[in-house]
Amino acid sequence: MKKKILFPQISGMIHGGDYNPDQWLDRPDILEEDLRLMKKAGVNCVSLGIFAWSAYEPAEGEFHFRWLTDIMDRLYDNGIYTVLATPSGARPAWLDAAYPEAMRVAENGLRDRHGLRHNHCMSSPAYREKVKIMDTRLAEAAGRHPGVILWHISNEFGGECYCPLCQNKFREYLKNRFHNNIEELNRQWWTSFWSHTYTDFSQIEPPFSNGERSVPGLLLEWRRFTTWNTTDFMQQEIDAVRRITPDIPVTTNLMELYEGLDYHEFSKPLDLVSWDSYPRYHNDQETLEQTAARTAFQHASIRGLKQEQPFLLMESTPSQVNWQPFNKLKRPGVHKLSCLQAVACGSDSVQYFQWRKGRGGAEQFHGAVMDHLGTDNTRTFREVAEVGRLLQKLAPVTGSPVKAQAAILYDCDNRWAIKDMQGLSQSGKQYEETLYLQYQSLMQLGVETDVISSLEDFSGYRLLAAPMLYLLHEGVAERLIKFVEQGGQLIATYLTGYVNEHTLCYLGGFPGGGLRRLFGLYSEEIDTLYPTDTNSARFADGDCSVIHDFAEILKLEGAEVLAEYTDDFYAGSPAAAKNKFGSGTAWYVGARLAQAGMEKIYRMALEDAGIEIPALPRHVEMHRRSDGKHNFVFYFNYGSQNAVIEHCLGTDLLTDRKINGTLVLPPMECAAVMQPLR
Repeated sequence: MKKKILFPQISGMIHGGDYNPDQWLDRPDILEEDLRLMKKAGVNCVSLGIFAWSAYEPAEGEFHFRWLTDIMDRLYDNGIYTVLATPSGARPAWLDAAYPEAMRVAENGLRDRHGLRHNHCMSSPAYREKVKIMDTRLAEAAGRHPGVILWHISNEFGGECYCPLCQNKFREYLKNRFHNNIEELNRQWWTSFWSHTYTDFSQIEPPFSNGERSVPGLLLEWRRFTTWNTTDFMQQEIDAVRRITPDIPVTTNLMELYEGLDYHEFSKPLDLVSWDSYPRYHNDQETLEQTAARTAFQHASIRGLKQEQPFLLMESTPSQVNWQPFNKLKRPGVHKLSCLQAVACGSDSVQYFQWRKGRGGAEQFHGAVMDHLGTDNTRTFREVAEVGRLLQKLAPVTGSPVKAQAAILYDCDNRWAIKDMQGLSQSGKQYEETLYLQYQSLMQLGVETDVISSLEDFSGYRLLAAPMLYLLHEGVAERLIKFVEQGGQLIATYLTGYVNEHTLCYLGGFPGGGLRRLFGLYSEEIDTLYPTDTNSARFADGDCSVIHDFAEILKLEGAEVLAEYTDDFYAGSPAAAKNKFGSGTAWYVGARLAQAGMEKIYRMALEDAGIEIPALPRHVEMHRRSDGKHNFVFYFNYGSQNAVIEHCLGTDLLTDRKINGTLVLPPMECAAVMQPLR
C-alpha cells in the first residue's frame, strides 16, 4: 500500500466547502470578512461557481468572468485554493426560453417548465452545445489559475428524460446493445409473455408511467441507458475543460447510495471520487452509533469506486440541513466525530455546504459555517475551527488508502432488478438495508470492509459477502467459484443467482449460473413471511436466531448444515449451510436472520479466513488506513462511558499522546493512533 497524494499543493487534508461569492458581489465588506474568517477556521480550499451560470452569462453570449478571477486571486493570496465547478447543474431562465428542448420530459410525457435544478435533457444537442461553450470559456478564463487544484463537473447528476430525443437515443442504444438483433432482444426480455413481442426497434418506448412497465428487461435497460447517457454528457464536459487544462484532475459529487445512476459505471471517467454526506443524526429510529455505522457504509461504498486512493468528502453540514423530514441540529461534539470518521474511512477532505448562508432561495436555512448572524462567536463556527485544527494534525494520514481484507458485493443492476421483481414482498425486500446490516455486522466485529461491484477484482480479499445477489453478470459465477477454490470465504444469502444480466431466470435450480455446485445445495422454494409470522434458525450449539421476511427451503447436495428451521412445515430442514470447495468455503444463509445470527456466521467465516477479530469495547467503531510504513488506526466512542482499548501502541495524532498498551477513550471522543509497521 502506497500513498497517493491527490493535491501536492496542499500540505495535508482539504478543509473548506461551497463558496458563493457571486451572491454577495454587492457586499465587498462581507467578501473581505469571509477571507479573515476562513483563515481563522483553518479553511484551505473552497468550491466556486457551482450554480453561477447567470453570473457568468447573464444574457446569451455575454460573458463575465472578471469577478471570479478577482475572487480566486484574493483566495490564493491568502493560501486558499479553488475547486472550480462547471455550472451546468442549473440553467438560467434565458436559456430555457431560447432552447425549450433543454427542459426534460417527465415519465408522464409532459415537458417540465423552467425551474428547480438538475432537470436538463442529457440528449439535447442545443443544451450540450451551450454547456460546451460555457465550459470552454470558463476554462480559458480561470482554469489555468495557479489556485485551481480540481475541476468539479456540474453537481449531483441524476434524473431521467423521456423526450423524443431521449427515446430515439434509447433505441439506438438498444440496437448497439443487442447487435441490431430484435429477435435476441425479444428472447432476453421474454416479450412473448402477454404477446408484447417487438418486430422493430422503432416500436420500443421508455417505461412511461402509462406505458410498458411489465417487462423487467426493459426497465433494467432504461436505467442502464440513463447511466450511459448521463456519463456521456459528463464526458463531454470533461473533454471541454481538459482541452484547456489537461493537468487538472476532475471529479463530481456523488450522493448517498443514489438509485438513479450506476456509480460503478458513472465514475469511470473521473480521476477521483467525491460525495455529499448528510446523515440523519439524532433521529428517533436508531442510535447515534447506528447512524454512524450507516454513514461508514456509505463512505465505503464511495471508496470502493476508486480503490487504492483516497476519496473526497465534498459536502456535509456543520449544523443541519433544510430538506429532511425533520432537520435536527448536530449535537455538540458530533460534528468532530462525523468529520474524522470520513477521514478514517478514506477521505482526504472535509468540506461543507456551505460557507455562508444565502439570504434567500430554496436553501436559505440550510446549515453553513457562517450563519445569518454574521459572527464567528457561534458554536458551529467554533466546532468547524476545531476540525480545521485537528485536520492539520492528521496531515501524516493524507494520501494513505484503506486496505480491507473483506468486501461486500453491491451492484446497482442487482438493486434495480430486485426492486422491479414481481414477487416475494414488495415492501419487504429491503436490499439496501440488508447491505447496510451486513456491513454493520462486520464493522461491529472490528473488520474493515470494502463495498465493491461484483465486476471488481476479488483477489485481494479473504472474505466476500454477497447478500441477495439476485442478478449475476456474465462471468461473475465463475469468478466467485475461483475465489473460493483458491481459499476464499464466500457468504451468500437467500435470493442468490436467480436471473442473468437480462433478468431471465436460470433453469436447473437456484442459485443458478453454476453456483449450485459451489454451495452444495439448491433452493426448492422461498417463503415470504408476514411481519406477524414467527420462525427461527437453531444452530448446532443450541443458539437460535429469529427469522424475518424470507426463508428458502434448501436441499443439500454435499453441504454441511449450520442451522435448521424450528417452525412451519419446513421445520428441521436447513436454514444455513456451508460447503468446503477447493481450499475455501462457501457459506449459504437461506433466511433473513436477525443481526446476532448473521454475526455468529461471520465469526465462523472470519476464523476460517484467518482474519483477526479485535477485542473492541461496546459502542467503539474502528477504522484503519495505511501508507506502507505506518498504520493509522482510528477509534470512535459513541457510548456514554469511558471505553478502554487494550493492546494499543503508538501515538495519538490528535493529542500527541503516546499510547503504551491501554487507550482510555472518553464518551463522544476519538483517537487517531499512528503505529509503525513491524
